Amino acid sequence: MSTPRFLTLPPGVRSVSIDTAVGTFAALEALPVSGVPERWPALLVPGLTGSKEDFIAVLQTLAQAGRRVIAVDMRGQYETGGPDDPAAYTCAALGNDIDVLAQTVAGDEPLHLVGHSFGGLVTREAVIDGRTKFASYTLMSSGPAAIVGPRARFGRAMLTELPEHGMEHLWHQRMEPEALAAGVPDEIVAFLRKRLFSNSPVGMDVMTRQVLSAPDRCDDLAQVGVDTLVLYGEHDDGWPPEMQAEMARRLDAECVVVPGAAHSPAVEAPETTAAALTGFWNSAEARLLS
Repeated sequence: MSTPRFLTLPPGVRSVSIDTAVGTFAALEALPVSGVPERWPALLVPGLTGSKEDFIAVLQTLAQAGRRVIAVDMRGQYETGGPDDPAAYTCAALGNDIDVLAQTVAGDEPLHLVGHSFGGLVTREAVIDGRTKFASYTLMSSGPAAIVGPRARFGRAMLTELPEHGMEHLWHQRMEPEALAAGVPDEIVAFLRKRLFSNSPVGMDVMTRQVLSAPDRCDDLAQVGVDTLVLYGEHDDGWPPEMQAEMARRLDAECVVVPGAAHSPAVEAPETTAAALTGFWNSAEARLLS
């Protein structure tokens, strides 16, 4: 579970709705406070129990480099509605949403794509299918295949408990105690509860099954040839850091380890994360334009 540090939108950031051919998506849009976007845009995709708010701490800094930056709720997450059809929440189906979103946001321009955690498993589907021109691709605290370790155990517990006890049980027995133990402020705890109960139960079930069973697609991704960054916290408790480092090697990708961060670098070390993304994006653009 990603825990935003704050919910107040900084200057240059606003809530928007993005209408596409596959539905309307809730998003946060960041633009430079002064001047106009001169660089290619970026699309940020959150993890399984996350939302666009997980990127609030980096949005203004990223936009100030001269970009339009969009963070979205995926289908069935928080403020983006979703159907009761399980087929809508597979990695392939959600990846198709990302293709359409990217084309809607960027038009004919290349776009920088970032997928956090489960969002990495989703976004790589859009990169692999080759229908959208991406300027670069970042896997943030994601992995080559199904999640492992403590977060895998949490996912399996969710699949067992949700059908029998529902969201209330998940919140009161797991997520709320975790947030309180971490000293999360009351207003953020209230937001986390609201976000959890706004998610599609069908979507949560299917997406959890997807993150626990995802195949290794590194070979497919490596063949695409898009500039790739693997970024993760040194204390990541999702995919182990050594597994992500090996994934970066297999992808011939740049690799950035964020000191002091765990599974949510954009929340836990926003300035370091934003600087790494901006540097990588600028270099990728220079290579494509040379």
